[in-house]
Amino acid sequence: MIKIAKYSLVALLLMLMSSSCNKWLELKPGDGLVKEDYWSTKEQLQSAVIGCYSSLLNPALAEQMFLWGELRADMITATNFTSFPAISIMNAEIQSTNQYTNWNILYSTINYCNIVIENGPEVLKHDNTLTQQQLDAYIAEVKGIRALMYFYLLRVWGEAPLQLKGTVSDAKLEIVAKSSKEDIYNQIISDLDFAAQYAVPTYGKMDEDKGRITKYSVYALQADVYLWQDKYAECIEACDRVINSGRFGLYDGSNPSDWYNTVFFRGNSNESIFEFQFDQQRLNSWYSVFVDQGARKFIASPQIMQDEVFPADPQNAEARDIRGDGASYRATDATIWKHGGTLDINTPVSQTNSFRHWFVYRYADILLLKAEALAWSNKGQEALDLVNVIRTRANALSTTLEFPDVASPAAVSEYILRERSREFAFEGKRWFDILRNAKRNNYARLDLITEMVAKIAAPDRQQSIITKYRDPRSHYFPIHLNELQANKLLEQNPFYQ
Repeated sequence: MIKIAKYSLVALLLMLMSSSCNKWLELKPGDGLVKEDYWSTKEQLQSAVIGCYSSLLNPALAEQMFLWGELRADMITATNFTSFPAISIMNAEIQSTNQYTNWNILYSTINYCNIVIENGPEVLKHDNTLTQQQLDAYIAEVKGIRALMYFYLLRVWGEAPLQLKGTVSDAKLEIVAKSSKEDIYNQIISDLDFAAQYAVPTYGKMDEDKGRITKYSVYALQADVYLWQDKYAECIEACDRVINSGRFGLYDGSNPSDWYNTVFFRGNSNESIFEFQFDQQRLNSWYSVFVDQGARKFIASPQIMQDEVFPADPQNAEARDIRGDGASYRATDATIWKHGGTLDINTPVSQTNSFRHWFVYRYADILLLKAEALAWSNKGQEALDLVNVIRTRANALSTTLEFPDVASPAAVSEYILRERSREFAFEGKRWFDILRNAKRNNYARLDLITEMVAKIAAPDRQQSIITKYRDPRSHYFPIHLNELQANKLLEQNPFYQ
């Protein structure tokens, strides 16, 4: 059984309204929040929608999004303070009791979205100031959020229950079996089609445009989903809707400090499409994960960073890719700087200032998603042109410049994969990027996974991990034991049976 969150949606909203936060997430409707007659005014509907966003600011959600996208990849290294469950995943020894195989945090947000989708239309009956257009826009937001949550479920577990009914208690929760990957894809696409039609292009404020679902964050998610489905024409079309809007661009990298400060330190830049909006009242967990020298859980993989992702230029020791040392990581001690750094390379953020946003989509992602789709549409040169736009902005070094055969989709796509490792270092995308490329054409490039393991695994574990990863069923997590015990309709994912 998928348990709902500790607090009902009503309790969540009560906490939300009592917050001292003065950003757009704080709403104070004139009416009180009474559960029995809650769906009466558009202010209550708006509060419920914002409650869905508030659930995204559970620090554990962004942290797990990071771990799901990085633990099985090659860009982070454990420390003496890394938890046993995390190390188990890194060693491909994943048990159904592992805390990171629990999907409740995703289903909690899905439940909030379901409640709004079901009950939002009731407000039309009671508040004649709410228009159908406004209602559709609110529903578009929560369907966009729900689609994002299901996209994570799809990529992490492969198959999962499609829970589309909301509930305020476990006792009323509908028990459902797993749905196939195809059914989950279809639901995601259905939600995104609705959201693309009815979501607004702008809220008139920068933080809302970057922190709430707009048409453009929907298009970005559509592009990602379509690429996972190998639907290249649809991916390109979705990317072009973002590109042709003229609302986004790559932030100038000629001044690396200004670029880092604007895009990552402050967030909500012109390059941003969708970010989780942490702040001083809603801290993330990055300080203990990356920064605290006495207890940090992960560091950048020094070998991968300096030998493969950001190698030095032997002809010019002063040259550097602006995305490397001082942006993605700090070379002196392998601190993951993107989530915990400041403009002063000697001074990471303090715990009380650990509120870096979680970056879901940036404009660079749109360009590289489109490039990958172009590569597999026999438009290799167009793909490379987009990669070069990214590289030029980043002052990428000649040591990482490649000239793949434009007539070879696989060669161009692999180059794009390496460029994505530089552009999105530590943004929770690496494992998903590798898996997407490995599984294409019936796992024609399974070697992308096995060769990665050969480079990073401890010698005494290397063969065991490679053997497991040769079975595509191992690329998805097991269902947590608690879920199997509570929901007898669930069957464990095949690799773990």
